[in-house]
Amino acid sequence: VIYPGGAIKTPATVAQGPAGPGGIVEFTTDADPEAVIAFYRQRAEAAGLKPINTMSRGDVQAYSAGDGADGRGQLLQVIATRVEGEQTTDVQLDWTAGR
Repeated sequence: VIYPGGAIKTPATVAQGPAGPGGIVEFTTDADPEAVIAFYRQRAEAAGLKPINTMSRGDVQAYSAGDGADGRGQLLQVIATRVEGEQTTDVQLDWTAGR
């Protein structure tokens, strides 16, 4: 799911691998990085994923979650970076749907 109001920069790259289908998509939004991370954290928790890592460094926020070692291999990672001098945030969203 793309963050509400997000504009996709390029078509998503999708693939099928040993851990199941997954992909990467990049988009921009006017929302700040914290709001983007909060949106994906809420969706991940609602889907039963558990936090793996969080990072906050200046204008960059990141979050990753997964279903654990005994799960199906579901993973989510989002990196949100405020574009310097603009009111735009670049977002990279990676996912693996699991087996």
